[in-house]
Amino acid sequence: MTWDAARLTGPDGADWRVPVAELEARRQRLGSALSEAGLESALIDDPVELYWLTGGRQNGLLLVGADGSDVSNVHWVRKSIERAEFEAGGDDAPDSIVAQPRMSALANAIRAAGGTRAPALLAGKMPHDRFVFFAGKLASLGEVADCTRILYRLRETKSEWELAMHRASGAINRQMFAAVRDCGGVGRTELQLAAAADEVSRAAGFGGRIRMRRWPMDCDRVVVAAGRSGAIPSYFDSALGGLGASPISSLGAGHAKVVANEPVIVDIVHLHRGYVSDCTRMFSAGPLSEEWHERLGHMAEIRDSVVESLGRGEDCSAAWLIGHGLAVEMGYAEHLMGMPPNQAIFLGHSVGLELDETPVVADRFDRPLEVGGTMAIEPKVLFDEGAIGTEDTFARTSDGMECLTSGSSWDLLTEWEA
Repeated sequence: MTWDAARLTGPDGADWRVPVAELEARRQRLGSALSEAGLESALIDDPVELYWLTGGRQNGLLLVGADGSDVSNVHWVRKSIERAEFEAGGDDAPDSIVAQPRMSALANAIRAAGGTRAPALLAGKMPHDRFVFFAGKLASLGEVADCTRILYRLRETKSEWELAMHRASGAINRQMFAAVRDCGGVGRTELQLAAAADEVSRAAGFGGRIRMRRWPMDCDRVVVAAGRSGAIPSYFDSALGGLGASPISSLGAGHAKVVANEPVIVDIVHLHRGYVSDCTRMFSAGPLSEEWHERLGHMAEIRDSVVESLGRGEDCSAAWLIGHGLAVEMGYAEHLMGMPPNQAIFLGHSVGLELDETPVVADRFDRPLEVGGTMAIEPKVLFDEGAIGTEDTFARTSDGMECLTSGSSWDLLTEWEA
């Protein structure tokens, strides 16, 4: 190695690699899940899943054998082997890291690792052409199965180390709101407010990308919508999209300016070492009307009802019915999470290494948020004159729900001087 691996650090030289014990535990969980599903092995190529299992996202493939199989785990890397070795723990890396074979030799390489059947693939995440290509190369080993949902379910329950990453992310998220508070006021553009938050996030180590599962969704991590910007519809599958800077970037902050006595909704996402924190707070230049205050209080009431339901271990669908039912009683049926025909039909989404994980507080999600699950709860209402709401990210613990973001430490509404 001629390049300087010591430069691959976090701020002030901190070692930001995933602990080897985490990687080993995750591979063991996957091996057990594969065995329970009757699969011999899985071949992982998705960047997020590779990071979760190997500590990096180098260009390569990871073969993981099921418990009780004769398949040896092996990490094949096309580029860069040296960096993959370092990111996986160096000499302590869980498994061998070697050059990826040519695709024409992939089936034989799997046989050499002990495989007798085609490994399962992430068919739910791979482009169709890529899946067909891989299936063809593995045809001599039999039919290819799909292991996407296995990985999704495994990642729903966070380890203590992962929860620590979420907490650190939430702390930086609060600093981003402080930057918005300190720079805001009448005449400031949405993009100026977003830039202030972005500076904090970048300095803390944000890598520049928020990953989402659902195609073709992508996300801007600081959505600022001043006044009537909150009513602008967008492609984004959520209550609020914002203006965006241009038609090709039609999500997030735009060129609109803060006007006195109008609501400014700020929805901030930060990723700390890949782990999401998602939080929304309200701002205004001068006081808002009593009507806006009442709406915000109602959203906090709906949030609390959803959080309490999840903390009791009730199904996510039950939490949805409770929150949605309250909103209807309060008169928000045509305004909750958007306005017809653009209403989103959820009140919370799980987060992790991706923004849109499962489960979701929505109809038909008839299972609970498990202990160790992390979820953003975000009731919001939209009107022609603007949007208002709240959002925090929570983790379910054995004692209930732990807030990972601002919670009660940051008021739901902050006033700038008019």
